[in-house]
Amino acid sequence: MIPIYSQKNRIKLVVVIVALIIGAATITYTNILVSKLSEREQELVQLYAKGLRYMINAPSDDNIVFIEEEILSANTTVPVILTDENENILDSKNIDLPKNISEKRKAELLQREIEKMKSEHAPIVVPWAEGSENYVFYKDSALLSQLRFYPYVQLIVIACFALMAYFAFSYSRRAEQNRVWVGLAKETAHQLGTPLSSLMAWYEYIKSSPKFEHEPIIEELGKDVRRLEIITERFSNIGSVPLLRDENILEVTRNAINYLQNRISRKVAFTVESTFPPEITAKVNVSLFDWVIENICKNAVDAMEGRGSINIQLVLLGKANIAVDITDTGKGIPKSKVASVFLPGFTTKKRGWGLGLALAKRIIDNYHRGKLFVKWSEVGKGTTFRIVLNR
Repeated sequence: MIPIYSQKNRIKLVVVIVALIIGAATITYTNILVSKLSEREQELVQLYAKGLRYMINAPSDDNIVFIEEEILSANTTVPVILTDENENILDSKNIDLPKNISEKRKAELLQREIEKMKSEHAPIVVPWAEGSENYVFYKDSALLSQLRFYPYVQLIVIACFALMAYFAFSYSRRAEQNRVWVGLAKETAHQLGTPLSSLMAWYEYIKSSPKFEHEPIIEELGKDVRRLEIITERFSNIGSVPLLRDENILEVTRNAINYLQNRISRKVAFTVESTFPPEITAKVNVSLFDWVIENICKNAVDAMEGRGSINIQLVLLGKANIAVDITDTGKGIPKSKVASVFLPGFTTKKRGWGLGLALAKRIIDNYHRGKLFVKWSEVGKGTTFRIVLNR
């Protein structure tokens, strides 16, 4: 396996941490800018209010013109509304209003703006003539409002890129694994071909010899030779699209178990049960499906240390699917390892490459368009693997 893939969990963690650091730094920096800009806008509105206050007692017309042009007109971004002490609207600035609306409609819209402004900032009081007061209501400018949401938009962009990187990495890893699987399978089939041809010739020679005419071992030898043919065919099918046929799933399962029973510990009891009529079919490739049953059952026998029971129950799942539940009385799988049992290389045995369950899942998920998963497991009690097939 390529080293980078063996470190995939660590790489994912690093990517997440880097994304979080970038996100936190972005939000912090943007909040600092927003805070400074907010203070600047508040100062601008306060200056606007002071300009109004000064105009009341301005000593000359020149000063009034200067204040109006240089101070009051300087605010081109912050929305403000000037009202009297009864909140009757006197003036407004930088408020987006529809064109060609009536004065009544304009007053309604400005009143709504005042309510929004109250929720953002307290109004600035402007003392007026004869002891009365005016109020300057204001809210954040469009630029400041956009800047507040900017870090969240940036976080969404970062998250999108992170997801794209994750899926690209996962796709690359799966593609590389596929190439390894196919290459290994084809090479295995090729290597088996030559000795298998020789074995078949020797089998035919021995079977025709009078010395072994009534020897029962010849029949068993023939079964094993045919089994080797099937195994070679299985490996040849990896990487190509297998042919799925409507098969009697109960019969196929029983045949797979019958072959296994004669080749594993006699202290393991097998039972095959079905909750539906025996003529029910499922779309399977018999050669590959037998391989799945064999791999799961052999793992179960190892988990039981050659002593226990394996129950296989076939159940209808609606009108479209059939479930094959394989339950053993082995050691069980800890919850922390359930998600890892189908990973290539995962094994709890001293010997073995940890490819059996990974290959079984690939056959069911990819080639049969079904599902293979751990339905139930409890340490010290056993495990149930569920195969879901299409009818």
